[in-house]
Amino acid sequence: MTARLSRILKTAFTLTLFAIALAAGWNLWQGYMNTPWTRDGHVRADVVSIAPDVSGPVEAVLVSDNQTVRKGDVLLRIDPERFKIALDLADASLADKAAALKQAQRDAERYHRLKNGPAVSAQTIEQADLAVTQASAAYDEAKSNRDLAALNLQRTTIHAPANGVITNLALNPGDYISSGAGIMALVDTDTLRVEGYFEENQLPKIAIGDPVTVELMGRASKLRGHVESIAAGIEDRERTDGSNLLADVTPTFSWVRLAQRVPVRIALDDVPAQSRLVAGLTATVTVHPDEGADAGSGEAAASPARVKTEP
Repeated sequence: MTARLSRILKTAFTLTLFAIALAAGWNLWQGYMNTPWTRDGHVRADVVSIAPDVSGPVEAVLVSDNQTVRKGDVLLRIDPERFKIALDLADASLADKAAALKQAQRDAERYHRLKNGPAVSAQTIEQADLAVTQASAAYDEAKSNRDLAALNLQRTTIHAPANGVITNLALNPGDYISSGAGIMALVDTDTLRVEGYFEENQLPKIAIGDPVTVELMGRASKLRGHVESIAAGIEDRERTDGSNLLADVTPTFSWVRLAQRVPVRIALDDVPAQSRLVAGLTATVTVHPDEGADAGSGEAAASPARVKTEP
């Protein structure tokens, strides 16, 4: 009797463990199938190409590689001497044109006072008025040249256009830089985000505003954010434009069709202080649609953006 009871207890214990394992496996499988997630995620940020507006030799570089800067900080200065000379020439030309305009105006006023007499003809008065018009145009041109010279002098000092980190800096005083050519990159830290590339069959389960968990490769701490937007389109690799601008669709069809991946933009809400975000890092992105629905149930009227987006 005792041996039989022992076998029954062992069998019951085994079945209980099996049931627990089966339930745990089922929950894991349901979570895997119903929770949108991807290992194909990356930290992204906007990169500003710093390029000078004027050409010239570098006088001073005031930042170093991988230095954090604030918007408006001075990054470097271009030798301003020739631009100062150009401004002096523009000032002199403006003064000359101003004097010529005043003289033309005085002559015109004098001729107009004498227009009723026999000494001044109508043609002379017209020529005097024309001289005033020409002198005024020359003055406006000189003023514009002066403003341009002042702007060029101002642009010899290059400021940071945004908050961020200077990277890929290989510039030294004395280097000659050309207008419009990139000289360094600024990673805009205000635009740091995560982009996850989700399979197309997962898109119906993702809504704007859904909470998201982000795990960076090799990092123990997790980042939290929410779905900010979903890409409106991706490239169709099976179609191009022919020489006559008609659609050129690939005639072959692969028997194994892989799901397309669509970028989903994740705005970061909670980043641990010790986490150093570097643009390009690999991330695992998990969307929690059920949690978003529970959290947003009381805000449905105030948050019309939480609408399921169909692929």
